[in-house]
Parts: sequence; structure tokens; C-alpha cells
Amino acid sequence: MRIPAHSVCTAIRDDIVAGVYERGGKLTEELLARRYGVSRVPVREALRTLEAEGFVVTRRHAGACVAEPTEQEAADLLEIRMMLEPLGAARAAQRRTEAHLKVLRGLVRLGQERSRRGQSEDLRSLGGWFHETLAQASGSPGLITLLTQLRHKIAWMYAVESPSRPAESWAEHGAIVDAVARGDAERARALTAAHTERATTAHRLRVPHAGERVRTSQHAVNTAGLRH
Repeated sequence: MRIPAHSVCTAIRDDIVAGVYERGGKLTEELLARRYGVSRVPVREALRTLEAEGFVVTRRHAGACVAEPTEQEAADLLEIRMMLEPLGAARAAQRRTEAHLKVLRGLVRLGQERSRRGQSEDLRSLGGWFHETLAQASGSPGLITLLTQLRHKIAWMYAVESPSRPAESWAEHGAIVDAVARGDAERARALTAAHTERATTAHRLRVPHAGERVRTSQHAVNTAGLRH
């Protein structure tokens, strides 16, 4: 059975984001192949993809290593997101399907319900799904890819505090969906810009732990559904 490189890429990326590999740490093809139970070929392809995404760098005499982004690079990501997410919402108002609206409205209902119950962990996941679905509704593959990469990299570089007023945050989500449903691109853009700017204040730059090279990985490549 040949494991696709994208599955290996997802596994390594998730472990980088989770902090399994220290920033600046060496990524050896042989060790990665053994760790994820694959050959070196998909590992090599995955590392090339992750280098293009900015998670990995190749250094002379060292080979592939986890990237070490600067504070300025991290700040730039939040600024880029503040430009792209409103664009995605505006596109969604023009291109969304009824299926997208159904999912978005369902997420808002769940978010409002969990807010009342104070279930903050559920709210974090629901918020991620909301913004992912909103991006999908834009109907722009290039924009969806950029926003997905931004979410991964921001999760890697920042810890996010739970909103102090989660009900207000989900009311903002609901207003965005209403604008998208009406096809009001400018209102969807403006509401999303304001929401993203407020959410950005809850981000705190992660400080890498000195000497923490590689922690135990719980991540295995998902081979379900792959064919021989």
C-alpha cells in the first residue's frame, strides 16, 4: 500500500503545529518515515510541500529543519488574515450555496447554545469550523488554500484566549451569515473585518520552550480508505 504524500504532509504539519517538533529542530527523512510508518518517498515529498508553506526550511549541511519564524513574520500573518477573511466573506455572499448556508446557520445555533452553557472548548472548535466553512463558501480555491495555510500557521505561532463575551462573538458570526444569505457582499466584508480585528486582540505569541527537542507524538498517518 502506498501512503499518499498529502497524508504524510498533514501528519507532520499537525505535529509541528502541536509543538511535537521544536522550532529549528532537524527533520530526518529516515526517522520521520519510521515514525509515521511510511517509506522515505512520501516523507521527502511532504517536506518539500511544508517548505513551500513555510513550516520547514532546508539548511546547508543540516538538511530539513523546522522553520523559526520571527515575531514580525508572525505579526504579518495576522495582518494578512485581516485582509483575506473579509474578502472571503464578500465572495461567499456572491457564491455561497444553500448547503453552505445550512452548515453556517447550524454552527451559529450550536455556538450560541454552547455560549450559554459556558462550554469554551466546544466554542473553539465550532469557531474554527465556522471560518473554514465561510472560506469554502467563497468558491475560490486559491483563497481557500491561503486561508487554510494561514489558520495552520497562526495556530502554530499563537495561543488564543477564549472570548470574554462569547455570546457577543457568536452574535457577530450570526450577523455575518445573515449578510451572506442576503447576498450583501459589502456588509459581509465589513462585519467580518470588524470581527477579525476584535478576535486578533486575543492572540498571544507562543514562546518556544528551550531544550524541548521532540515530544512524544500521538499522531499516526490515517490510512483508512487508502487502496492497495
